[in-house]
Amino acid sequence: MPSRFPAESSASGADPAPDALRPASTRLGGDDSAVAALPLDLDSDLHFHPRTLLLTRQSLVLDGQAWPLAAGMELRLSDHAGVGTLELLDAHGRLAVWRFTLGVQNQATRLVEQFQRVLARHTLAPGEPEAAAARTCPQCHASLPDDSDECPACAQETPQPPPSTWVLLRLWRFARPYRWSLLAGFALTLASTAATLVPPYLTIPLMDRVLIPFQNGERIDTSLVLALLGGLLGSALLAWGLGWARTWLLALVSERISSDLRTATFDHLLQLSLDYFGSKRTGDLMARIGSETDRISVFLSLHALDFATDVLMIGMTSVILFSINPWLALVTLLPLPFIGWLIHLVRDRLRTGFEKIDRVWGEVTNVLADTIPGIRVVKAFAQEGREARRFRQANEHNLAVNDRLNKTWSLFTPTVTLLTEFGLLVVWAFGIWLVSQSEITVGVLTAFIAYIGRFYGRLDSMSRIVSVTQKAASGAKRIFDILDHVSNVPEPAQPVPLPRVEGGLRMEGVSFRYGSRTVIRDLSLEIHPGEMIGLVGHSGSGKSTLVNLLCRFYDVSEGAIRVDGIDIRRVGVADFRRHIGLVLQEPFLFFGTIAENIAYGKPGATRAEIVAAARAAHAHEFILRLPQGYDSLVGERGQGLSGGERQRISIARALLIDPRILILDEATSSVDTETEKEIQKALDNLVQGRTTIAIAHRLSTLRKADRLVVMDRGEVVEIGPHDELMALRGAYWRLYEAQARKEQEAAALLDNDATPEDDDA
Repeated sequence: MPSRFPAESSASGADPAPDALRPASTRLGGDDSAVAALPLDLDSDLHFHPRTLLLTRQSLVLDGQAWPLAAGMELRLSDHAGVGTLELLDAHGRLAVWRFTLGVQNQATRLVEQFQRVLARHTLAPGEPEAAAARTCPQCHASLPDDSDECPACAQETPQPPPSTWVLLRLWRFARPYRWSLLAGFALTLASTAATLVPPYLTIPLMDRVLIPFQNGERIDTSLVLALLGGLLGSALLAWGLGWARTWLLALVSERISSDLRTATFDHLLQLSLDYFGSKRTGDLMARIGSETDRISVFLSLHALDFATDVLMIGMTSVILFSINPWLALVTLLPLPFIGWLIHLVRDRLRTGFEKIDRVWGEVTNVLADTIPGIRVVKAFAQEGREARRFRQANEHNLAVNDRLNKTWSLFTPTVTLLTEFGLLVVWAFGIWLVSQSEITVGVLTAFIAYIGRFYGRLDSMSRIVSVTQKAASGAKRIFDILDHVSNVPEPAQPVPLPRVEGGLRMEGVSFRYGSRTVIRDLSLEIHPGEMIGLVGHSGSGKSTLVNLLCRFYDVSEGAIRVDGIDIRRVGVADFRRHIGLVLQEPFLFFGTIAENIAYGKPGATRAEIVAAARAAHAHEFILRLPQGYDSLVGERGQGLSGGERQRISIARALLIDPRILILDEATSSVDTETEKEIQKALDNLVQGRTTIAIAHRLSTLRKADRLVVMDRGEVVEIGPHDELMALRGAYWRLYEAQARKEQEAAALLDNDATPEDDDA
């Protein structure tokens, strides 16, 4: 195919230029400092060859050659099929061209911005004051805003702040439906805590009115002893019963809250557009919905309940202690400020550490999510050892992060215990002194010690809950990161009903960008109801992206797509997709029976409808050969079937819903030639009266299309039937001829590989 551009220089990636325009070798002078750089990684033959293109205040420099900047110059950026192109032009034509992979696309964009700023200084009129020098970020060389010294690009990469404990309050949204059960649980907690505080108080009369008088020679009052022992037994039984009811009730509530949280998160996840899933790992999302919600459930059912009990116990114990002896109570509370300071000191470290642990654990689950579904590829390429090393490295990283956090936690807990033991020692010493001064009785001191045991035990428990709380806060943040994400394909506020679809499609000035890449450019196309359209073009020309826009997996950046004259953005997403049948290039089957997979889009389909769809897709015969026929399990992702069989079931699944719009995205690319012929015969009948858009790897399969739409770099370059496009000898003709040559070469190779025995035969 002849190139539309002049040949490129193999040395520098530049086109031959007139002598007056040919760059001369130069070195950067002292006043010609670099303001931006672009790491080029491809040469003119698209081979990897790392170099650096420098933009200075006077010129563009590459490999010792310089192109001096002058008025009227333009630096043009484009991309095609995974390769970026940077062209330097002036009024006479193109001066140079450089290639690079799209991994440095953002840096190329920044270089173009800097080029425009620097070039603006060369076009000032005489006497006009020069604008302020362009300011760039020292790290990424991006342009800095005029009113800020902060780099927007680097600011986007700044790590997010650690989760705040206050994020747990957002769980009230899910707890609100169970507020009366929660209130009842709180009342039970209050009552059970009060019941546990009765026994120490009864030890005062037991010591002062029974045991100590008995040591002094007095008789034991049997009725008083029985009453006191009965009170101890009754309070213990009451505390047990109330504690059981409280734990059972709040455990039920917490499980329902976590279940609702899982359901809401998964429901919201299903509503998000495809670009969200493109930037997330499967293992990470599974960990969020699974383990994070379980962690929150444990926190709500056990630890939050324990925390509430601890707070009530400390508060009620403090009241009782002050009512018995204020001075001894003050001594009891002496370690509290130190424990509070320790908790404040450790909390931030724990909060940051647990969030990092969550991310690292996501790496472990990501390895599993990658390896297990792809186990056939792993074994085919004998990469078991490599995957084992990947998992071992992720697991060791997880271990190292946990070890670092445990160092902090292991020091914190014994320190709190030491402070509580110190407080108990002070109480004993001060209490003995008060007894010696006849300020309190032995019974009061005994009760105090019993209460202090409960007080410091709960205080120690509260300190331990810091770790659990930070884990729950980290998990809640990761859950709400999903719930707070807004889909890029929003539902309309007032959706237009779409009861019947004729199948007319019209694209008006459609443009679409993947990040900084423009994939579809100002595309306009009209497809009539019942028409069959074939989309053809080089890989990366935008065919699959256009199909994604038609299905509204993404929304257009500019322009509009209309079905029967209605903008698809005004129609409910599910209502619109209900009229579309999609067969993907890579068929995906769910774990279950063949009948369930065929009826996935129409769960209520009868067995007769399922069989009819399978017959139309030429799948009925091989299904009957399976052990259980339509009730045979296909395994996860359809691993029990061949690629052609999976594709035919996928076609049957699309046909069962009887869509008005049928989209075939390389639907026959994964089947053999004989199977493709069978499917093609069925498709010839099925496309009648149905708008069909087909992308095919083999152009010969699209000869029966009403029109062929030829795409190149996101634009429509030719439209027409096969014969007309071949007569034009344009883009479609070149594609067809190139494919025909490849098929001839492949056939020739097969002939050359024939064995001598075959030749003799």
